Amino acid sequence: MSHSGLPEAFHDNLVALITRTATDLPPDVRLAMQRATGRELPASQAGQALAIIDSNIQMAAGDEGPLCQDTGMPTFFVHTPVGFNQIHLRRAIEAAVEEATRRGKLRPNSVDSLTGKNSGNNLGPGTPVIHFEQWENEAGVEIKLLLKGGGCENKNIQYSLPCTLDHLGRAGRDLEGVRKCILHAVWQAQGQGCAPGALGVAIGGDRVSGYEAAKEQLLRPLDDHNLDARLAELEDYILEKANTLGIGTMGFGGGVSLIGCKITALNRLPASFFVSVAYDCWAYRRRGLILDARTGAVQRWLYGDPELTPAAPAVQAPAGIRLTTPISEADVRQLKVGDMVLISGVMVTGRDAVHAHLMHHDAPLDLHGAVLYHCGPVARQDKDGVWSIGAAGPTTSIREEPYQADILRRFGIRVVIGKGGMGERTLKALGECGAVYLNAVGGAAQYYARAITRVRGVHLLEFGTPEAMWELEVRDFPAVVTMDSHGHSLHSQVEEASGTALEALQSESLV
Repeated sequence: MSHSGLPEAFHDNLVALITRTATDLPPDVRLAMQRATGRELPASQAGQALAIIDSNIQMAAGDEGPLCQDTGMPTFFVHTPVGFNQIHLRRAIEAAVEEATRRGKLRPNSVDSLTGKNSGNNLGPGTPVIHFEQWENEAGVEIKLLLKGGGCENKNIQYSLPCTLDHLGRAGRDLEGVRKCILHAVWQAQGQGCAPGALGVAIGGDRVSGYEAAKEQLLRPLDDHNLDARLAELEDYILEKANTLGIGTMGFGGGVSLIGCKITALNRLPASFFVSVAYDCWAYRRRGLILDARTGAVQRWLYGDPELTPAAPAVQAPAGIRLTTPISEADVRQLKVGDMVLISGVMVTGRDAVHAHLMHHDAPLDLHGAVLYHCGPVARQDKDGVWSIGAAGPTTSIREEPYQADILRRFGIRVVIGKGGMGERTLKALGECGAVYLNAVGGAAQYYARAITRVRGVHLLEFGTPEAMWELEVRDFPAVVTMDSHGHSLHSQVEEASGTALEALQSESLV
């Protein structure tokens, strides 16, 4: 018996479930991403991003490394037989989460909302999230796990009908209004949600039950069929029309913006009509298994059985403009939107805590001519104190918009790397300072980790490993110029063009 009060097999198989969910996309998602790749020109920005994503998927599964460095809020959906001790199972799940975090399969993501302190083990009030229900299978315990990162979680959205929507006008309390809300949810995510994404949608309920039901829809396989003919029609419509908006992979533009849409409906109060949308990214991590209720042995894996995955491919840098740090203003001024850039030398990471710190304090190292990477890596320290980076994809940059312009002006940073783009204040500062914004491929945490050759040091570790400032040596780190020093922004261009495409759908009808 383990410390949880359940057989040790429960612990071992829960760790295996977490590991597999974090590292190996389920077959239906892999197939959807392969289809997306087939719809884009290989030389296009979307095509290049999808090629990186494909390599990342293979690398993560082959090496059991996190697909994306943001392993999200572990959310478990559990069915137990009547009389099964759920208190013991909660302890077993918490112990497995802690162990998976120690092994580097989960990034420490549990932060005290009052103090800002990271627990370091993904445990704390409300973490992990566990939904328990009973079922009438006396022999089995079903456990499904959803890992949904902060970037796509921040693009969840809830509408209260009637309302007025950008580019779509009035949305009323009917299926036509619901249709407009879901299309708007795709458009508002742009590249910040790591498109192509998938939607879980709940019509009705209250503000809490609607969001919970929407997230549960993400547990459905992409290739299943809704038993409600009205909702099945709406799912097919949204999937078709969302892919005419031109948002594309990472918001670079292209023909695939959505890989799935799953919808349910709940009864509601007469005074309320909510449409709740849970947006998930291409790194659509959900797995599950059924364990023997008595022994903890695996009865069956859900979403496809474990398969042998080929060894991870070597990183092959795409063609691009090579820059070595420290980077000069002259080099930056030559770059324009659409250029692929390969960076070698030293870069430093910085997320929310670092940006807030730099507004009022000196930097712990010279940042003139530096590359600042919006990234919260998965980092591990060995017994000799040596750090290594196990996953290192970009985080959503728009969170740093309140700080970025001031930090560019103050420290002489030349290159900012992140995902999803930034706003007008940053764009103006890029022009003033002779700096540039590069968009890395969101979720490609293994691909980018292999571009890191050494950890030179870590600063501000008191913020926790995801929020610390990591000093990294890199070789041929690839990213696309999406905001240049001449006032051009690919993100603004795609948002405007996709908004126009959305307007064209305003008067369409499901009938």
